This record gives sequence, structure tokens and C-alpha cells, in this order.
Amino acid sequence: MDVKERFLNYVKIHTTSDPNSKTSPSSRCQWDLAKVLEKECKDLGLKDIHLSKEGVLMATLPGNTQFTDGITLGFIAHMDTSPDFSGENVKPSLIPHYDGGDILLNKEKNIYLSPDDFPSLKKHIGKELIVTDGTTLLGADDKAGIAEILSAVEYLLNHPEIPRGDVRIAFTPDEEIGRGTEHFSVKDFGADFAFTVDGGALGSIEYRNFNAASAKVSIHGRNIHPGTAKNKMINALSIAMELDSLLPKGQRPEYTDHEEGFFHLNDMVGNVEKTEMFYIIRDHSMEKFQQKKERIKDVIRFLEKKYDIKIDLDLTDSYYNMEEKVRPLYPMIHLAVEVMIQKGITPIDQPIRGGTDGAMLSYMGLPCPNLFTGGMNFHGKYEYIPVEDMEKAVQVIIGLITSVSKLTKEDMYE
Repeated sequence: MDVKERFLNYVKIHTTSDPNSKTSPSSRCQWDLAKVLEKECKDLGLKDIHLSKEGVLMATLPGNTQFTDGITLGFIAHMDTSPDFSGENVKPSLIPHYDGGDILLNKEKNIYLSPDDFPSLKKHIGKELIVTDGTTLLGADDKAGIAEILSAVEYLLNHPEIPRGDVRIAFTPDEEIGRGTEHFSVKDFGADFAFTVDGGALGSIEYRNFNAASAKVSIHGRNIHPGTAKNKMINALSIAMELDSLLPKGQRPEYTDHEEGFFHLNDMVGNVEKTEMFYIIRDHSMEKFQQKKERIKDVIRFLEKKYDIKIDLDLTDSYYNMEEKVRPLYPMIHLAVEVMIQKGITPIDQPIRGGTDGAMLSYMGLPCPNLFTGGMNFHGKYEYIPVEDMEKAVQVIIGLITSVSKLTKEDMYE
């Protein structure tokens, strides 16, 4: 089965994660794909296959070299799709040879995928594209990564003359809601170094990401009939707006780029009596990240004193910049870059304005940068992926496995 066929099979399986669920996986539908992948691993002849009760699937592609101090390399992708947009009843369409113009996704709803809105399409003229029908996301994030990993594994099994060390693979649930590593055992996985295959454009390799925190702010006001409210009412909604105005306006997502951090007011609900605000806080610099957290604390203390009220703050770190953990193993990054160049791919070394499971895994003891899948416009109806870019991802995974088979653990470190 080639990577396109695998991908088309996987995206038709509904796997949207549920941020309101306390179970793991968060949605029962994720089991449907997990069971398919478990069977596929068995049919391929992989070893040490284990699907945990929390929905984490692990397996081993055994090596065929005799190194006693060889590197066990890992590849990881996630099964769930984002709850930001419907991932149910996905009906992918094929554009066999993209000509550079508008793509009609849905005639009835008059939905087009246009290079006027998404200039990246121009880079894919002449390629075969997989697109949505305009009513769902596609699921390249991250079913493309799963398809690419298993296609590389199948190729190596069919070519036993190609040297390889032991390779561990894992497919996780709930990455899109920040719980992809919640039940991931680094010890059981047993890899020395791994890559998540969960990136976007062809050639991207990511090992720098945001430090991240979430902040829930609960403002306790005082509701009085507006006819007799003078000097009595404390309007929690008004204070919420004042709080947001006291955070740096220039440090909002719509005004930042590259490695610049931000405060993002993601949601606000409430009334005069009580208002809740939900922020995410991001910065690549740990120093600036800590400063941002102190800034929101200072603003809250100021407003509490000004209005003589109680404002609760639940401030929780989510993940950290993986660069600190990957830096000692830069030779592995250089190796990935070399493999891409060998495959005719221009590497794109850029920081992630977000995070991946690899960030969490890096701090759990498994250095884990992120590789491209080829997918574009994730989490919405304009998502698409070029088949040729998926095939390139398969080549890079194979190239990494064969290149690592010649190295010892000592070679990983600078």
C-alpha cells in the first residue's frame, strides 16, 4: 500500500478529540483508527506491538545491523484531528495535476481554494493535490504523518538489504487538545532520539518552539440594580476589559511574528457578578516568558487593589521550548538536514509558533524535533496536501533510518 492510499483510508475515519472529555482517548472514535493501525502493524510483521488502555500504540521495526551501541530511532505521529473544525465524514478529493488556478471544493456552497487567499498553492503547480469537499478539515494533521511512517516501514521491510537499526514507532491520541503525551511512557518506548512527523510545508524541520502557559482569570464583581448602583456596583465585565487593556497591545498574536511572544485572550464569558477570561501566554525566550507571567500577575494585583475585589488567577505552564533539550544533540538535526538535501529538498529551519508533543517529550527525556508532512492550512476546510510531498517525507524517514544505522550513540552528541 502506498502513502496516498494509506492516507486516503485514514482520513475517512473520524478521530476528532474532545477537550471537554476526561477519558483517554478523549473520544471513542479514536479507537477506530487505533485498532486499524494495530492490525496494520501486525500484518506488516512488526514486533513488540502494544496498544495501551489509554490509546497509545507502540511497535518496533527490528534492526538488521550488528551494532552493539547503535541508536534506537523513533518516529511519532498523532491519530486525533482538531476539534476546531469538523473531522467527521471527510470526503477527500484528488486534483491529479494542479494548474495554478482556483480549486472548486464545493459547488453547492460555492467554496473555492484559491491562490489569491493561499499563495502557497503556487509552489505546487504540477503536483497531485488532495483537498477537502469544503465541509470538513482534511486530517493531514496528522494522519499524513502516520501514513508516511508506516509507508517507510513497509518499504524497509520489503528491502531487507538496506541496513537499519531498531526503529520504534508510536501513534498517540489527543495531541490536538494538549494531552498527547499524558500516557506516553518514554521508558517503554525505548528510543534514544525521535522525530514527531507532524509538521507542515515540505522541508520544514522544527526544534525551537514557544514556552507556553494558560491563564484562567476569574473576576468577582458585585451586581446591583442599575437604578441604585452608584458607588455600589462593581461590573466584572468592565474590569475584564480594563484588565485586557493593561496588557501590552503590541504583544497580541495579530501583531507578532517569528519568535515574538504574545498574550492571547482566547475566550471570555460572564456577567456583572462574575466574568472569566481565558488566556494563552507564549514566548520563545524563557526570560520573556517569565516576564509575561509576572505582568499578568501585576495587572491583577493592581486591579484588586483599585476596586477592592477578588480576582482569582489559575496560571499553568503547558510546555517549554525544546531547543534546550535538543541543543546537545545538534548532530541529529544536521543529519536530518543532510538527508533532505540528498533527497533534493530545501530544508526550512524555522521556529514553531506553537508546540508539539515533541516539546513535552523532550522534557520527559526523549529529544524529539519535528519533521514536515507536506500538509498545508491545517484545522480547516482549506486544508490540502500534495501527494509528492508525502512521498518525499517517506524518503526522508527512510534516509534517516539508514543513516542512523551507521552511527553509535556517541555520534549523537556534539
